Amino acid sequence: MQDVGKIPNDISVITALNSIGENILIADMQFHIRWMNCNASDLLTLIAPLYQLESSEDFIGKSMDYFHQRPERQQGIMKSIKSTHRTRITIKDRFVTDIVVTPIINHAEEIDGYIIMLMDVSTKAEEEKNKEKLIKTLSIPILHVWKNTIALPLIGEFNAERSDLLLTSVLFECSSHRIENVIIDLSGVLNFDQDIQFHIQKLHDCLKLIGARCILVGIKPELAITMGALDRDVQIFRSTHAGLEMIINQQK
Repeated sequence: MQDVGKIPNDISVITALNSIGENILIADMQFHIRWMNCNASDLLTLIAPLYQLESSEDFIGKSMDYFHQRPERQQGIMKSIKSTHRTRITIKDRFVTDIVVTPIINHAEEIDGYIIMLMDVSTKAEEEKNKEKLIKTLSIPILHVWKNTIALPLIGEFNAERSDLLLTSVLFECSSHRIENVIIDLSGVLNFDQDIQFHIQKLHDCLKLIGARCILVGIKPELAITMGALDRDVQIFRSTHAGLEMIINQQK
């Protein structure tokens, strides 16, 4: 892919990087920090005392290993990166951030260095508070809608953490009330991670093991594309009404 257009002569690359609004660092082939923009400098000045350093300037020349408890693992990841790599790290058990590493590839398709972006930085206390708030906000409402049948309308984000919460709540409810049918309404799900198919299949399989049936309803086109193909025995309906109607007809 080629870049398009031409950067105006009165705009420098440094000025552009400082204007992005994110914490940006540039590392060389040996993973040593060589440059950081103003935002990153302000951030690392706050972090510096945690490493017995005075300011962000003291990070220049230091290896990215400095941030990791297991440097050999970090080096293995860096050496294998061919495109953008994103993960979440905790810095000295005080700060939590999404770190995005992108190799700088020259015209010869060789790596000259790396751009590192530290995004959504927060203290660990704030992170834990936000997590607790998220879990409370996204708690799973369980509705008894018919004989031995419950419905769970999911609203908001659907990820691994919420999937585990959902699974625990549903299995407990099913075993406590001899539930036979579980209707999962996905119409209110706004965001979902790439493992959505795994989460749904796991829920279905666990319910099957205890003798309950998982019925999916309200799957939007964009979710269907992300989720891909499920096992054929997973029952899917357009709406909760359609799924419940099927259950009622079978019990007549």
